[in-house]
Amino acid sequence: MVQAKTAQRNRWLKIVSRVLLIVLGGIITAYGLEAVLIPNSVSDGGVTGLSIVGSQLFGLPLGILIALINVPFVWLGYKQIGKSFALYSVTGIAALAVSTSLMHHIPTIIEGDTLLVTVVGGIIIGFGMGLALRNGGALDGIDMLAVLLSRKLPFGTSDLILFLNAFVFIVVSTVFGLQGAILSALAYFIASKVIHIVEEGLSGSKTFKIITTQPEVMVETIRDRLGRGATYSDAYGGYSNEQFKEITCVINRLEESKIKEIIHEIDPNAFVVVYDVAEVRGGNFKKKDIH
Repeated sequence: MVQAKTAQRNRWLKIVSRVLLIVLGGIITAYGLEAVLIPNSVSDGGVTGLSIVGSQLFGLPLGILIALINVPFVWLGYKQIGKSFALYSVTGIAALAVSTSLMHHIPTIIEGDTLLVTVVGGIIIGFGMGLALRNGGALDGIDMLAVLLSRKLPFGTSDLILFLNAFVFIVVSTVFGLQGAILSALAYFIASKVIHIVEEGLSGSKTFKIITTQPEVMVETIRDRLGRGATYSDAYGGYSNEQFKEITCVINRLEESKIKEIIHEIDPNAFVVVYDVAEVRGGNFKKKDIH
């Protein structure tokens, strides 16, 4: 009974902390828009960019447009991803909409320097949006539309996001001009990179898959010199049908050059595949002390 109550309390604490961080993400994003980008005639991509254009053209409050235009996209998120994602997204979008209204007349922190505007604005809104995404919500619905269209059309999600945002920046050019549209695209690009960093963290992880003629020596050396464990799996050559031992090892980014050095020393002809890992949980992903 006590354990059940503790688990329930921890669950609610986790939900509350997520909601607070998503709201904080919305506030940070609104600050980036109102204090940096919009006063310098620079927009954002996605639904937020369309909302900024609508606000400039028709004189409607930006917060109201953000809330209204995102409604169908939140519905898509509910149908495609789930109830919790939709609820968290509603929370984040509401925080963004209210915050833009409250911050509409705050002082601009940067003026004139277009490059600085795009960099600082992109970093701020990217951090805010990344914080919301990391905690299970979204502040912009265009990605949800891209996911849905990718199931109906012969294009990938990333291609459709690029295409949809190209359309948004064409619309932006009608209000802010060609220069404004180019700067908006640059700010959006910077924001997307910051979102990626916030979601995955600065350290991140990488997986190395290694096929070598000396698997035992390789694993032992990785353990001794990196403090990392590794796993084996059987692999067969598709042409020769020869059997190999495939080594899988997960490391952090700081250890990448060291493991490459180890591989080259032991077997310069080893076949190596490296790919990024968004998250590592469970198991025994711990680094042993090395001297």
